[in-house]
Amino acid sequence: MCQTDTFATSATKRSNKDRLGQTGLLYQLHFATEAMAGRDRVAQLMRQLASAACRCPTHSQSYHKDAGKYCTARNTDYAFEMASSNIRYGEGVTREVGMDVLNMGARKVCVMTDENLSRLPPVKSVLDSLTQSGVPYLVYDSVRVEPTDASFKEAIAFARKEDFDVFVAVGGGSVIDTCKAANLYTCHPEADFLDFVNAPIGKGQPITRALKPLIAVPTTAGTGSETTGVAIFDYEPLKAKTGIASRALRPVLGIVDPLHTLHMPTRVAANSGFDVLCHALESYTALPYSERSPCPPTPLHRPAYQGSNPISDVWARQALHIVAKYMKRAVRDPGDLEARSSMHLASVFAGIGFGNAGVHLCHGMSYPIAGNVKTYRAKDYNVGHPVVPHGLSVVVTSPAVFSFTASMCPDRHLEAAHILGADISSVKLADAGLVLADTLRSFLFDLQVDDGLSALGYGTNDIPALVKGTLPQERVTKLSPRPHTEEDLTELFMASMKLY
Repeated sequence: MCQTDTFATSATKRSNKDRLGQTGLLYQLHFATEAMAGRDRVAQLMRQLASAACRCPTHSQSYHKDAGKYCTARNTDYAFEMASSNIRYGEGVTREVGMDVLNMGARKVCVMTDENLSRLPPVKSVLDSLTQSGVPYLVYDSVRVEPTDASFKEAIAFARKEDFDVFVAVGGGSVIDTCKAANLYTCHPEADFLDFVNAPIGKGQPITRALKPLIAVPTTAGTGSETTGVAIFDYEPLKAKTGIASRALRPVLGIVDPLHTLHMPTRVAANSGFDVLCHALESYTALPYSERSPCPPTPLHRPAYQGSNPISDVWARQALHIVAKYMKRAVRDPGDLEARSSMHLASVFAGIGFGNAGVHLCHGMSYPIAGNVKTYRAKDYNVGHPVVPHGLSVVVTSPAVFSFTASMCPDRHLEAAHILGADISSVKLADAGLVLADTLRSFLFDLQVDDGLSALGYGTNDIPALVKGTLPQERVTKLSPRPHTEEDLTELFMASMKLY
């Protein structure tokens, strides 16, 4: 992946020159003041100092005033932002949640979870801590696994009936995302549901009002939702997943307690881990932030998913290393605390990475795979409806996707294959996609993943609907390093019908 440093270099030169000019003026101003120079001389120096103010993108106030003008002169962005929730990690840290809400001055807390989790130790730990803190709370335990617009609205209606001032989400991504939506629309009672939903399905309006504090207690090691400002759901009218993306949605605190991961059944651990794997791979290979278009007219309009960047790269690579070392152990032995704890951290790392860089085709294509499910019922998921778990819907296309995208940044694809255990000592860059695809197939086979889309109930006749469901996912698909057409998507779905 190549990123031009021309702009940064020229900006640095201008910045250095500006600073030298300012330094001289400051010295003159100092000596003029020391000598009790006349008011006119001091005023003149102040005017000169203002006119020589730094015009670099980082420090200049005048630059920010003219940011919109600057961005109209270029097609792509020039900056990226690093944002994440605060994270507290450690065995047993859940018992501290009562202290947290007390310190926030909470008068009534909304606890959200799902029906299965409501009977398990993670929720009990949270409720015990809240009880000890003496803060009143109400529990909403009707969160839907793989939430829909309808289930979001039910949770929102519950939250609007009470005057909650703090939200606590205990569960996987479905629970945390539902709680984010409830918080958002409770704080915007006048908003239509589609106002904040990503375009083109919704209006994609920016969130400008502060939300209530949200504490996330993740019980799976996959979505990383405790670190991100994204809430994903199935939009049933179109049978496609979409979501709401804004930094304003981020939890103020993620309480990452590895003891909770011991309650994940085997297939839940596997599918959660696949989400971590694809978060890391996709964010690391995403379109560079400096190539993403359009350039936002103001920082407020810069998307949460910005493209790969030097900071997200660090988190993505580290997550891949952990996945390579611990994921198989975590799936095969539910009692392996070291492995499951490590995967919990990998989920956080990958969440920070993709929460700032974004994901691309695997996730974009996964949404219609999950949204169009017919009869498939994943093992170990105790839900009353057909479901293709999110991590499974994402990873099933990964061999085809990374074979397709490798030509744009082969070095990154090859590095990822190496981290995951491939011998790349004699591999040419031109073969990076094939090597990574084969590495992924081997990884999936070892973890007993269903043999492609056909095993999930899809046939070639379903491909047009899957393509149609992918097209609205521009928030993520536009971050693919390689441009793609409908025909490309058709071929990728076809290639994913069988994995082995």
